[in-house]
Amino acid sequence: MIQDIFIIDNTDNIITCLREIFKKEPDYQFKTVKTDELNIALRNIPDMIIIDEDTIDVEIVKLCSDIRKNEDNSITPIIVLSSNWDKDHRIAVLKESIEYFIVKPVDREYLYYTIKNVTRLLHTNRRVSPLTGLPGNVQIQTEMKRRLLNREKFAILYLDLDNFKAYNDIYGFSNGDEIIKFTAHVITENVHHNGVSDNFVGHIGGDDFIAIVSDMDYDKLCQNIIAEFDQYVVNFYSQEDIEKGYLEVANRRGIIEQFPLTSISIGVVEIDDGRFKNTLEIGEVGAQVKHQAKSIMGSTYVINRRKR
Repeated sequence: MIQDIFIIDNTDNIITCLREIFKKEPDYQFKTVKTDELNIALRNIPDMIIIDEDTIDVEIVKLCSDIRKNEDNSITPIIVLSSNWDKDHRIAVLKESIEYFIVKPVDREYLYYTIKNVTRLLHTNRRVSPLTGLPGNVQIQTEMKRRLLNREKFAILYLDLDNFKAYNDIYGFSNGDEIIKFTAHVITENVHHNGVSDNFVGHIGGDDFIAIVSDMDYDKLCQNIIAEFDQYVVNFYSQEDIEKGYLEVANRRGIIEQFPLTSISIGVVEIDDGRFKNTLEIGEVGAQVKHQAKSIMGSTYVINRRKR
């Protein structure tokens, strides 16, 4: 997974060192940011920020405070490198929720493992769903904002299951969890097909998922997800229910109702520069197009295409 790390440094000394340390690890990408470029740079929402206090022309405590006040970077790990050994100074910096204050001269091996361990922890924390191991709502919103701010062309797939409550009522939540994990696997395998690394899959919660993809045939992607889901979801049913093709569940009044086997609905929203102002607008259209898909019997998808 690519790690975008910004170095706030008015020289190129630190980035030269880091590129040498990480020369055998291409997933770590470093970029020097001057202090007067910071506001623009923060829009890209880096995975980590490293600040060389000795070279910047602004007060370090204020700089750290300003970064933390930036909503999109409120949880971005920050490491400060400095020649200032004063304890009170270090404490003042750390009070701004800075993860590490490393006093110079910096040992290369120490810096290497600090960065590695912070990014590992970040990756672990992002896997907020204990069931699927997929990023949750905070990371989903961050990914959407990053792409919007960068004016990228991409598409968002909103996916959820049909008649899933009926399945849980008959088979129980433990078996329902197995279908959720199976669904996450199907989506992830297809979205990251052929090693595509720029795509993103998140778990909104329950049986709701989201995928953010670029430069893909969205029709083919949806077709593949549906085909694989429909082929294997029957493995979670008894032979009797498969032969019937439906489940019988008593409603609140005790009346038996019939529900088809679980299917998957996908609503796709295409996005390009200027079409949407924020993630809320995307979400509204996404909800509408997913509702259209769910109104059709069985597994299906509907695409809300950008105006040509």
